[in-house]
Amino acid sequence: MLHQMNRPSLQSSLKILSVLVLPLLLTHSCKGQSQLIGPSQPIVATAGDDIILPCQLQPAEDVANMTLEWKSSDLDSRLVYVWRAGQDMTHLKHPSYKERTSLSIDGLKQGNISLKLSKVKLSDGGKYKCHIPKLNKESFVELIVGAVSSSVISLAGTDRDTGTVVLQCESKGWYPQPEVLWLDSEGNLLSAGPTETIRGPDGLYTVSSRVTVEKRLSNNFTCRVQQNNINQIRETYIIVADDFFKVQSSSSPAVIGLAVSLVVCIVVVVAVFFFGWKWRKNMIKTRRSCRDETDGGGNKNLSKSDDPVMQPLNVVDTDGETFIVENKQAECDLLMKLLQLHEENQRRERDLQTLKENLETKIKELETIKAAWFKGSKEKEAEKEKEVATLKKKLQTKQKEFQTKTKEIKVIKDELQQLRDENQRKETDLQRQTEETNNKERPDVSQHNDTNPAGKNSTEVFVEVDPDGKHLRLTTKSKEELKLEGWKLRVTLNDENPNMFTFGKSCNLNAENNVKIWANGRGVDFPPYVLQWKDLKCWTKADKLLIQLINCHGEIVKTTEV
Repeated sequence: MLHQMNRPSLQSSLKILSVLVLPLLLTHSCKGQSQLIGPSQPIVATAGDDIILPCQLQPAEDVANMTLEWKSSDLDSRLVYVWRAGQDMTHLKHPSYKERTSLSIDGLKQGNISLKLSKVKLSDGGKYKCHIPKLNKESFVELIVGAVSSSVISLAGTDRDTGTVVLQCESKGWYPQPEVLWLDSEGNLLSAGPTETIRGPDGLYTVSSRVTVEKRLSNNFTCRVQQNNINQIRETYIIVADDFFKVQSSSSPAVIGLAVSLVVCIVVVVAVFFFGWKWRKNMIKTRRSCRDETDGGGNKNLSKSDDPVMQPLNVVDTDGETFIVENKQAECDLLMKLLQLHEENQRRERDLQTLKENLETKIKELETIKAAWFKGSKEKEAEKEKEVATLKKKLQTKQKEFQTKTKEIKVIKDELQQLRDENQRKETDLQRQTEETNNKERPDVSQHNDTNPAGKNSTEVFVEVDPDGKHLRLTTKSKEELKLEGWKLRVTLNDENPNMFTFGKSCNLNAENNVKIWANGRGVDFPPYVLQWKDLKCWTKADKLLIQLINCHGEIVKTTEV
């Protein structure tokens, strides 16, 4: 536990004097060392957003009664916002910022001079200066404003000779100028043509890009438009049906040629068959005649001469032409040769018939393959559409689940808030009961070292120090309500620079309510009766604490030393 030490009255008087004088000296010293802190990185915003330009005075100090200025270097240092004599000097603002800039009144009491800029425009981009003339302090904030838009992918054309498709992606309304990338279904970059860029009269960029793609296992392609300076990315994807990658069939001319050849072959076969049949008929007749002549059976077609060698000529009709054989032996040789040629033509006829049948078979197979290919393409397209529909249903289901969970979370939060309120009331009642019991047994035991330089009501306000170094507690025995708005609590740890805490609105103190102030990271911030002081460090039993309670008039109404 912390030990409180009693001092002689003379030492107490000297310490009271030091308490009154030292804060003024420390305040003056701190003012000399104070500085305005701005962000180390530029603030990035999208046109139409509401943003905050940070600016904080360190150490924190009430600047509500000072003159504060915000200027834009891109407007020849013309005023963006002016706070003077506790008022917003609207008439001094640059016209383009009227009704779009404001400060937090409560924040000014903590040295927070951050500027809220509403409905950001592209022209707002640039560097801003936060300035306190009285302290001669300033800081700078850079604002980057961008504009984004969605993109549209369209089919620019197809090349049936190579089986490729040309896709075009266009996106309007960007600032600064973005870049365009193409990706396949696996996220790999595709080689695309140069990006075309057009800047309109409104200063916004329109970009377009084309890429030539081939058929893949998954014909899913993504157009990504991104602007790294404003950390904005927009993506659009397209699924190209397999039919668009269809190569013009090179077999069509061959099929037509084969069909024509087939017709010609059929005509030739019919002609050969007809004349062959006629020739065969005459050939059989001639062969018989030749055999009869060889056997000496006589010849009815002999001429008037009886010489077997010089007999009148045999007349043979072949292919519609008549010719005469001078010698019977020569006639037979010629007829045998013609018979051999005829048999060869018959073989060719059979070969042509086989070729015709093979050709018809191949044509049927080709038609079957084409029909199966078209069917497969349609089936794949239907399959993709089914997958998309399934994903949409899943998305709708997830959205409903998310909405349901959101409602459940809200109900739980409401219940948690009710429990916190109830616990706070119980804690307050328990604390009051404990204090009443302690006061009956040992009245003012924990407050025997408090001094009271402020007057009549200060004896009714007590500052309790947590022995574990986690929090401070303000209590009172008075049933009358004491408004703490504007009051301050000053804590000096080991004679170092003091930290100041200012109480806000709705923070009232009476016998039924006490105010607990947690050190940084040791408790929750639950106004108005449970507060967290981020500048208050935890202490140990070996530390020396000087705690002063100052009313709204700047008077010290309570001093506690530990």
